[in-house]
Amino acid sequence: TRDAPALERLIATLRGDEPEPVEAPAVEPPAAAPDVPAETLKKAMRAFRKRLKLTRLDHESKLGVGPMTGGRKASFDAILPPHEFPPEVWRALVAEGKLRDLGAGFFQLEEDADHGPSGLPT
Repeated sequence: TRDAPALERLIATLRGDEPEPVEAPAVEPPAAAPDVPAETLKKAMRAFRKRLKLTRLDHESKLGVGPMTGGRKASFDAILPPHEFPPEVWRALVAEGKLRDLGAGFFQLEEDADHGPSGLPT
């Protein structure tokens, strides 16, 4: 993010000038997990797992892998969640500890979080 006042303070500090005292911005408490019905959360998790499975299958079946070989394993663990559910549902699943939010809209199954792309514990 661009913070012009912080940049001006930094420049003033580097020049040796006395920067103006600045009030610390108010920190908002983290938002509580939204109330989402349990049935919706269950459907969302099922849709997320299905999307992850289909994305992995699609990635592993790309051209260039010989039909007589074992193929290649998908090297990703996170996906964008299905758009059929609002962001509040995904935040609730993160709050429950079922998903991990990796930022930029990507989520990962919590049980996959302790394993690297090779499937071995990291």
